[in-house]
Amino acid sequence: MDVVVVESPAKAKTINKYLGKNYKVLASFGHIRDLPAKDGSVRPDEDFAMSWAVDTASGKRLADIAKAVKDADGLILATDPDREGEAISWHVLEVLKQKRALKDKPVSRVVFNAITKSSVLEAMANPRQIDAPLVDAYLARRALDYLVGFTLSPVLWRKLPGARSAGRVQSVALRLVCDRESEIERFIREEYWQIAALLGTPRNENFEARLTAFDRKKLQKLDISNKAQADDIKSMLEGATFKAVSVEAKPTKRNPGPPFPTSTLQQAASSGLGFSASRTMQVAQRLYEGMEIGGETTGLITYMRTDGVQMAPEAIDAARDAIAKEFGPKYLPEKPRQYTAKAKNAQEAHE
Repeated sequence: MDVVVVESPAKAKTINKYLGKNYKVLASFGHIRDLPAKDGSVRPDEDFAMSWAVDTASGKRLADIAKAVKDADGLILATDPDREGEAISWHVLEVLKQKRALKDKPVSRVVFNAITKSSVLEAMANPRQIDAPLVDAYLARRALDYLVGFTLSPVLWRKLPGARSAGRVQSVALRLVCDRESEIERFIREEYWQIAALLGTPRNENFEARLTAFDRKKLQKLDISNKAQADDIKSMLEGATFKAVSVEAKPTKRNPGPPFPTSTLQQAASSGLGFSASRTMQVAQRLYEGMEIGGETTGLITYMRTDGVQMAPEAIDAARDAIAKEFGPKYLPEKPRQYTAKAKNAQEAHE
């Protein structure tokens, strides 16, 4: 029997069904170690050495994992397919080494972007080792979080009583907000008016027309600068007869958007549904973990914490087959659309 470690208990239950009785799937419940909020947790003078601490709840879970590993044939780390997921796998492995629970048992890392039986089984058939550069990226991120926050927050508290904290991300974001607010304060408002008329046709069809030219001159945005000027033009136009001299129809075509990365998912949910970023991610997490369909728990979306927009060829083929079957081949382009991430350092945890 092999022990498989994932992050969420709901995911553990589902994956255990997929893998069967030869595997025992346990949850880490997210990160299991962190830097204590005290001086010396990151030591730049010692090549940025870090001291980690395990909280009480995580300690109990790690004890359960260590106990299961001692009686197992091997360990499979199946945490999320991103930097933080790689870090959790690394932390679990480091703690198990300290507990001497592994001995010479094989350890492998698997990743999947969707919680479906086919995705999980394919990942299990293609194990790899922990991605050391990705772990290093996490360590750099965590060290910077600690050093910036732990160094600047006390200064902020002294200078601005009541302030909460400073941070690697939040302080930069605050600067961007302040810069934008300064632009708004420097903006000089200028009054302008636009004129629209509700016109009718001989067939009693109404439509709205906007005044774009007056006195044989094209109107610019600020040309009608006050109400009196607008009222004068309105008086000239009232009661006049208008004639349509030409009708021009232009077909419009809108290409479908790429798959959602985290940022545009949150933006669309905010503008369309009024969701906060945290609520969006909670809903996405439940969709990712899946629901019962035909007696089997199936994930409904791919991994939601991603900055990538590309899709796996097999996922594209499956989508095209479904469209052709449901709506007909005329709704399919000859070639599938291909999307690529703009950022050079995109983690691209899409499927």
